[in-house]
Amino acid sequence: MLFSEESESRIIEMAWEDRTLFEAIEMQFGLTEPQVIRFMRSRLKPSCFKLWRKRVSGRTTKHMKLRSKSITRGYCPTQYKQR
Repeated sequence: MLFSEESESRIIEMAWEDRTLFEAIEMQFGLTEPQVIRFMRSRLKPSCFKLWRKRVSGRTTKHMKLRSKSITRGYCPTQYKQR
């Protein structure tokens, strides 16, 4: 799939965010989790990719099925406040 520079930047940002589900990335951009992994591998430096994989591997907040039912939002309430 071809994405604009803005969309690629947003996919990378969403993939790094702890509370953004892989399912949300799929819903918005059509990329499954394995496709997001390949996308990140191709866009990040090898050391950054390794850090990202270590960070998201096994993280329950990145998968709808593993996520606690008490989490009803996708980001921290202060994340998008104007400063």
